[in-house]
Amino acid sequence: MLLIKSLSIALAALLLTACNGSEQPRAAEIVAPAETTAVFGDLRVHYNALPTLSLNDAVAREYSVEKDAGTAMLVIALRQFANNEEIPAEGEVSATAYDLQGARQQIAFKAVKTGDYTDHIGIFDIHPRDSYRFEVTLKANGRSEVVKFQRNF
Repeated sequence: MLLIKSLSIALAALLLTACNGSEQPRAAEIVAPAETTAVFGDLRVHYNALPTLSLNDAVAREYSVEKDAGTAMLVIALRQFANNEEIPAEGEVSATAYDLQGARQQIAFKAVKTGDYTDHIGIFDIHPRDSYRFEVTLKANGRSEVVKFQRNF
């Protein structure tokens, strides 16, 4: 019994040493925020994807979005840049989301008026701890543009 107890203590000490190793503490690295704007001449595209559970109740009501652990919201805002300010821009939006396994989801959008602006809102299914790539096609001002980005959930 004494031998088992001694071995257990020795093993615990060895495991604690292995966890610590000889690595010294490091300063935290600053990670740049993810890009959320694309510029195509005078057209600016603001975009983001976030879990619907992260929305506060007022925003969820304004966008008519049901908060659910298994869904996320893709927001696309088209803006025209003129006279050093952003003004509303009209256009069409379509998007596809791809998860890590390559599964593809077409995202249907609805236009939501917020003040003078119109945002394009699309809801899609997500899985915890998954990463999604987005390919967003925009048609505005007589041209078509593509925005690609990735988000982790």
